[in-house]
Amino acid sequence: MSVQSAAADVDVDLRQLFASLARNWLRILVVALVVTGLAFALAWLAKPHYKAETRLVIETGESAYTRPNGANDNDKPILDEEGVASQVQVISSSDILKQVALKLNLSRLPEFDEAANMSALSRLLVIAGLKSDPQEIPADERVLKKMREKLNVYSVEKSRVIAIEFSSQDPKLAASIPNAIAEAYIAAQGAAKIDSNSAATAFLGPEVANLQKQVKDAEAKVAAFRSQSDLLMGGNNSVLATQQLSELSTELSRVRANRAAAEATADSVRKALQNGGSLDAVPEVLSSDLIQRLRERQVELKANIADLSTTLLDNHPRIRALKSQLADLDSQIRNEAQKVMKGLVTQAQTAQARENQLIADVNTLKAESARAGEQQVELDALQREANAKRQQLETYQANYLAASSRNDRKYVPVDARVFSWAQEPSEPYFPKIMPIVGAAFVASLLIMAIATLLRELFSGRAMRPATGARFERIDEVAMPAVHQEPAASQEPAAFHEVAGHPSETQPEPYVAVDPYGAAERYAAAAVPYTAATSNPAPTPYAAPMPYAAKTLDTAVMPDAAEPVQTAAKAEPARPTLGEIDIEKAAEKVIASGAARAIFVSPEGDDAAASAVLVAREASDAGLRVLLLDLTASGAASRPMLDSGLFPGITNLLASEAQFSDVIHADLYSDCHVIPVGTADPVRAMRAADRLPIIMQSLTTAYDLVVVECGPADAQGIGRLVGDATEVFLSMLEPDEEVAQAAVKLIENGYPDVTLVTPVGYETPGAPAPGHRSAA
Repeated sequence: MSVQSAAADVDVDLRQLFASLARNWLRILVVALVVTGLAFALAWLAKPHYKAETRLVIETGESAYTRPNGANDNDKPILDEEGVASQVQVISSSDILKQVALKLNLSRLPEFDEAANMSALSRLLVIAGLKSDPQEIPADERVLKKMREKLNVYSVEKSRVIAIEFSSQDPKLAASIPNAIAEAYIAAQGAAKIDSNSAATAFLGPEVANLQKQVKDAEAKVAAFRSQSDLLMGGNNSVLATQQLSELSTELSRVRANRAAAEATADSVRKALQNGGSLDAVPEVLSSDLIQRLRERQVELKANIADLSTTLLDNHPRIRALKSQLADLDSQIRNEAQKVMKGLVTQAQTAQARENQLIADVNTLKAESARAGEQQVELDALQREANAKRQQLETYQANYLAASSRNDRKYVPVDARVFSWAQEPSEPYFPKIMPIVGAAFVASLLIMAIATLLRELFSGRAMRPATGARFERIDEVAMPAVHQEPAASQEPAAFHEVAGHPSETQPEPYVAVDPYGAAERYAAAAVPYTAATSNPAPTPYAAPMPYAAKTLDTAVMPDAAEPVQTAAKAEPARPTLGEIDIEKAAEKVIASGAARAIFVSPEGDDAAASAVLVAREASDAGLRVLLLDLTASGAASRPMLDSGLFPGITNLLASEAQFSDVIHADLYSDCHVIPVGTADPVRAMRAADRLPIIMQSLTTAYDLVVVECGPADAQGIGRLVGDATEVFLSMLEPDEEVAQAAVKLIENGYPDVTLVTPVGYETPGAPAPGHRSAA
């Protein structure tokens, strides 16, 4: 059996808690007024402090007309966030602050020199060694320390603006010091640029003179080497030998092409003459004027022969004469073709001779070009050196002239500009009397109210019994002797309704079948519990558990004027079927490591108490337990949630809710519960095939899932059974109905069914509602 903490049996009475503020209003107000008066006095006596601010912007001071021609973006000052932050550190540097302190002679002012006007208390602390002696610190460092305490230099967010803020007891100093710091910063920037220009001029002057001599020597070396090596330059800035070699190579390629063409044409004419083929396919033959005239004459003779053949025979002298002339023409054409062939052969031989001559010239120029190439490499090296020195000389000369002119004219554009000078403040920024007094009044009221509430809370006067809390019974309470009256005749109707019975009058003490402890919760909430006085208050009526061999020590009606002592009758021993009680059932589930516990209740809703009690016992043992209520009336989940209006398993099956919406916390234990729900049962049962998936998900999230199935059979619990499952049959009376239900479960594949009864179980004190949600 688990024992709930007694601290859960009481609640904070908010009405009583906040009523303490009304009872102690005078003390709260007096303390608040005293604190407010002290704050007003301190603010009135405090020395006023004034604050002024100077703002400057970091930007390029160089004009577009004075910027050197060679300047680029890399030469510009860095104006990003890091660059502005660096300038903030420069402004607050010790050098600038020392210049301002020396300029304004701040060391003579007591405000900036702690040693000049030490109070008696400070001297005593110095003598006692509890404070360092300011005299040991140099005066300049003391002034700088005070200036840093009063100075605030910061960059405005997302801008290049720097604000210089200073506070002082003197309004004139509050304005003059930040202005002097800004002027000193700009002067320091200008001096830095002057120093930079002077250093550049001093460096570039000798360098320019030295480079001029080096450039002259380098260019002289180039000219001397070119004349000695006879490297004459041709077109395209190349050596003459290389240019000639290129031209001869081009000519050689052209000559070779002509020779090859002439040889090919001569060969084709030769083959045509040797084979007796037609010479009309050779272009060179057709291009001859004589051959063209002979061809024309040949065509004319053929035409005459054709005309005369129509009237004369072949042996006619005229036709024979024409044929003789035609044969002479063919012989002449072939002779002319041979002459053309000889001309082509001669052309090819001429081209061959030209080719040989060009090859000899190219070989000669190759050797000369190779020698010139080697000398050109050395010449190029000398030329590059001379060009590099000349380029460096030109750059140095331009920079030297620019730096020299700026140095002579004292032109130093600073990359900062003051756009808002500090003005002498007319009102102090500290102290602000009204805000200080108002804040002191509100803070004192709040602190006193919190202190009063905590005092009332810790004293216990703001505590009251929690709703649904149950306390230990008092076995022996001194009661006045009065005559016996039947207590049941005066029971209120509401009690019968909570216990689950009709509200008619009964002739003997009422014994309620209340396995969930509903009557005890009602009684504990109806009458306050006290046990600290000599005459204790009447204890509420407590209905005993069914079949429990207990006595009702004290029973008092909630509206009774005097207590009435009554004794409950002891019940006779009851027959059993070998069932076990709630504790042993919980021990069995825990010891077996079961992930699911299926409860079947053949007797209906009253027997569903076993599943609830076993789930609570396992939860109290430290397991993560969830109870799934599958009864039609919600008999298992209703006493755990004190309501039947929560979404549950029917809503989950009908796809109207998710797991986080249907899992709720038991109001009287750490157990979680899924009630029946509010969805249409017919629609939900259409998705009954999802029950195995839901059970698998629940067993993954919880150590133990307890399912109350009501009066179900073996087929009905088939979807719920899985690995590591314990099946229990819950019973109240060992009657024939329970025995038949157990036999049916055994015959249908559940031989290890265990009978469990809630009879005789004592419900422990239940904590007040308010547990965390399971969602």
